[in-house]
Amino acid sequence: MGTQRNGFTRRESCVLAVDVGTTSVRCHVYDQRANIRGSCTKKVSLLYPEPGRVEMDPEELWQGFVTVVKGAVQDSGLQMCQMTALGISTQRATFTTWDRQTGKTFHNFISWQDLRAAEMVRSWNSSCTMKAVHGVMKVLHVLTRQKRFLAASLVVFTPQHVSLRLAWALRNVPQLKQAVDEGTCLFGTIDTWLLYKLTKGSVHATDYSNASSTGIFDSYQMCWSGFLCSLLSLPLSILPRVHNTSHNFGSSDPSIFGVPIPITSLMADQQAAMFGECCFDTGDVKITMGTGTFMDINTGNKPHTSVAGLYPLVGWKIGSEVVYLAEGNAAGTGTAIKWAQEIELFSDVKETDSMANSVKDSDGVCFVPSFSGLQAPLNDPKACAAFMGLKPSTTKSHLVRAILESIAFRNKQLFDVMLRETRIPIMKIRADGGVCTNDFIMQLTTDLLGRKISRPAHFDMSCLGAAFVAGLAVGYWKSKEELKKLQMSDRLFVPQSGKGGGCKDGVYKPVLQSWEEALQRSMHWYSQP
Repeated sequence: MGTQRNGFTRRESCVLAVDVGTTSVRCHVYDQRANIRGSCTKKVSLLYPEPGRVEMDPEELWQGFVTVVKGAVQDSGLQMCQMTALGISTQRATFTTWDRQTGKTFHNFISWQDLRAAEMVRSWNSSCTMKAVHGVMKVLHVLTRQKRFLAASLVVFTPQHVSLRLAWALRNVPQLKQAVDEGTCLFGTIDTWLLYKLTKGSVHATDYSNASSTGIFDSYQMCWSGFLCSLLSLPLSILPRVHNTSHNFGSSDPSIFGVPIPITSLMADQQAAMFGECCFDTGDVKITMGTGTFMDINTGNKPHTSVAGLYPLVGWKIGSEVVYLAEGNAAGTGTAIKWAQEIELFSDVKETDSMANSVKDSDGVCFVPSFSGLQAPLNDPKACAAFMGLKPSTTKSHLVRAILESIAFRNKQLFDVMLRETRIPIMKIRADGGVCTNDFIMQLTTDLLGRKISRPAHFDMSCLGAAFVAGLAVGYWKSKEELKKLQMSDRLFVPQSGKGGGCKDGVYKPVLQSWEEALQRSMHWYSQP
């Protein structure tokens, strides 16, 4: 049977998955029981060339990708030839452009956190053109009753979407403008760039989950939005071909890893986490608490049209099945905890749980976690982060408790919007991400929502989701039902009081009201530029 290490024989096969996040690139080797048998992680270097600008070096990212794949396989004790498939999960809406002939990029990756297009966003959203578009779309919705026109009548641009950041690049990068004119320019989010590099330039493609996260894709028509591209002068010719999430995208060139490895899934990270949590049914909810919080609900085979800022996404397309998600997000979750650590409210993140529980309440202190503005349902990019209600009696423990409470409060806010807007009965709720290791946040969220929440044994759900989709494509796993049986929960959190958010006999009702007042006071803090 050959040599054995980590429980493997030489003849066994595995699936590789890589997740390119905001802070790290991680690769795991998964066996058929979805156990991690080898891993490798490398930090992502973010570049800040000017205030408000956030970039990544494409070549450094590519080298990091290759390094973690080789490192994870080496860690598993297996050979590259035993890797049956590769799945790739990536942060969304981070993009670059490059020359079709040389493969040379025209600029660094422009991150989803980048604010260089903020002024363009403000200008477009307040323009007569946008008002006219909204008016026309409202009329079309009245005439046709088609939801896609209602959705278009509510669309506003945000810096997080690719659309206006790409428009900025087309205006401000001379070589890029020239390449577009000459027909040699290619555009891609991180998944597209990695696929291009893995296949030595032979494949320029993405999947539906990544495309739908750019803000220039029509999730109702399932294609790039010709109307939006025309409105913003974005050339359709530079955009990649869109394939199913589970698809044979080609194989890595043998010169990279020694053998060709089939690339059978590309997936946006939040959609990948949803798949990794096995949230396959309408009404399944996933809460990822990492750098930010992303709450997603499976809306079935129809995109959800929101008036409160929930974003309709393609979750995945496998075969003829399309699954849509509605997503609400709260930026600054992990950022708030990291900031608190940097100003020495605590030295180790693990202390926060005991610190929060060491006091009976936050002593009337409220924390507004809006380092990047407030998202749905308030949608105010000008809101500031703030502590309110400080007193001479306030201690570090009160401040820490207020920060952790604010994360749970935002979870409730997003959940309430989701319930009210989608009117979909909730089937199950699962949580993942680094912040969900905090029991205080998890229990308070559970109490406020009045629902059971399951926490997985492994927190790297984006990687697992990409692996699951890649493995299904090559028959490594046979069905979604088989995947559900592989789920391992670390803990099931149960509400400590009756259903419906009656947390601890209503103790938190006045606290929530105070916190919501604090949110209102933090809004519109920064004046218009």
